[in-house]
Amino acid sequence: MMQLSHDATGHQKPPSILSMIGDTPLVEVTQLDTGLCQLFLKLENYNPSGSIKDRIALSMVEAAEADGSLEPGGTIIEATAGNTGLGLALIAAAKGYRIILVIPDKMSQEKIAHVRALGADVRLTRSDVMRGHPEYYQDMAARLASETPGSFYVNQFGNPANPIAHERGTGPEIWEQMGHHLDAVVCGVGSGGTITGLSRFFSRVQPNLEMVLADPAGSILVDYVKTGNIGTAGSWAVEGIGEDFVPDIADLSRVAEAYTIDDAESFATARELLAKEGILAGSSTGTLLAGALRYCRAQTHKKRVVTFVADDGNKYLSKMYNDFWMADQGFVRRPAQGNLSDLISHRHEAGEVITVGPGDTLLTAVKRMRAADVSQVPVVDETGKPVGILDESDVLMKVHHDSERFNHTVHTAMTDKLETLSPSAKMSDLLEVFERGRVAIIMDNDKFLGLITRSDLLSYLRRQMP
Repeated sequence: MMQLSHDATGHQKPPSILSMIGDTPLVEVTQLDTGLCQLFLKLENYNPSGSIKDRIALSMVEAAEADGSLEPGGTIIEATAGNTGLGLALIAAAKGYRIILVIPDKMSQEKIAHVRALGADVRLTRSDVMRGHPEYYQDMAARLASETPGSFYVNQFGNPANPIAHERGTGPEIWEQMGHHLDAVVCGVGSGGTITGLSRFFSRVQPNLEMVLADPAGSILVDYVKTGNIGTAGSWAVEGIGEDFVPDIADLSRVAEAYTIDDAESFATARELLAKEGILAGSSTGTLLAGALRYCRAQTHKKRVVTFVADDGNKYLSKMYNDFWMADQGFVRRPAQGNLSDLISHRHEAGEVITVGPGDTLLTAVKRMRAADVSQVPVVDETGKPVGILDESDVLMKVHHDSERFNHTVHTAMTDKLETLSPSAKMSDLLEVFERGRVAIIMDNDKFLGLITRSDLLSYLRRQMP
C-alpha cells in the first residue's frame, strides 16, 4: 500500500498521483477514412490507471468522504467490469482504504492482476447471469456491502457523483481543446456517467451538438433509444460498455443517433487503430471508433466529431491482440481445408508451435512450457520432424527424486510413441487417439503441421455452433 505523507502542520498531503487524473490529450485521426468529417480521439488511456474511469472513481470517493459515507479506515466495495475497479483500487491505495471488488469472470486477466497488485480483494463472479441472480455482480456487491461494517458501496450505476465528473471535467476539457467548435460526441454506456455528464454540459454550451451512442451487439441500449422498450439482452465479449438494463444515472434523452457494433467489428477496428494510427486501445474503444466512423461516413457535410480511447490496450494483450485467442473465439477465420488441419490452432509452418529439441535440457523445456502456458511440447529434430512428446508428468517422473536431473536432456524423459494422423483422417480416428490419452500429431507426408488436443477439438466444435 502507498505510504501517506504529511505537511509541516501534520495534515495528510493529497496523494500526488491523483493530480494526474484528467486533462488528457486530444488527437486527430488522420489515417482512417472519416468521410467528410474530422474525427478526434480523447486519450483517456493517459489517466494514471489507464482509463476514463479514474475520473468517476475520484469523484465518487471524494463525494463519499464529503458526506460521511466513507470514513477513515473504511472499506470501498464496488461491482465493476474492471476499469472502475482499477481507478477505485488506485485511489483506495493512495488514501489508505480497504477495497473489495466484485468482477465478472469474462474480464481480462491483465485487469484482474492489476487491481490485485494495487491491494484489492477480488471476488470473481459469473458473467452469464442477469439481475436478480445471487451471483450477478451488482447484487453480490450490494450484499457484501450490507454485510461489511464500515463499508461504502460505490454503486457507480446510481451514484450522482459519477456524471458530475464528466459534466465538470471531461466536457469542459473537450470544449476548450476543440476551440468551441464541435458537432458530435460518440459515447458508449457502461454506467451511463459519460453520456449523461457530457449531455448536461453540452446542452448548456452547444445545444445543437449531437450525442451519438455506440453499443455492443447484445446490449439492450440501442433498441431502448430507438423504441423506448427494454428487450432481452444477449452476450458480448467487449468489456466495459453495454448493459442488460438502463442504469439509474443514464440520461439518454439527447442521443441523436445510435449504432450497434458487433464484437468482430469492435476488435477489428481497435486493431486497425493500432496498425494505422499507432494507438493501443481497449476493446470498448473499438466499439466507439467503429460507431464514430459510421457516423462520420454517413454525413453529407463536414463535421467535427470526438470519441474516446476509453482505456489502454495493454489490458487486452491476452485477448483481442492475441491472434490465437481471436481465432479460438471465431473472430479470425482461416480458409477452411475441410479436414483435420482446420482443428490445428497453432501451425508449425507459421512458427506458432512451442517445441524443444531432444538435446535441450529439461529445465529449458519447463521454462518454455511455463512461458507459453502449455503442459506439453512436441520434440522435433534439426530437420523439423517430430521425434517425441514431452509433458509435465514426464518431467516430474524424471526429477522428483533429484532436482539435478533438470539438467538432463529432453531425450531421456520424452515419450517417443507418437500418434500421427494425416489431415485426411476421420474424426473417429482423432477420438481414438484421445481415448488412448494422447495428442494427435498431424503430418502431411513428412511435413509436420501441428498438434490437435482435446482443447482444440472443443474450441472447433464450439465455433460450429449457430
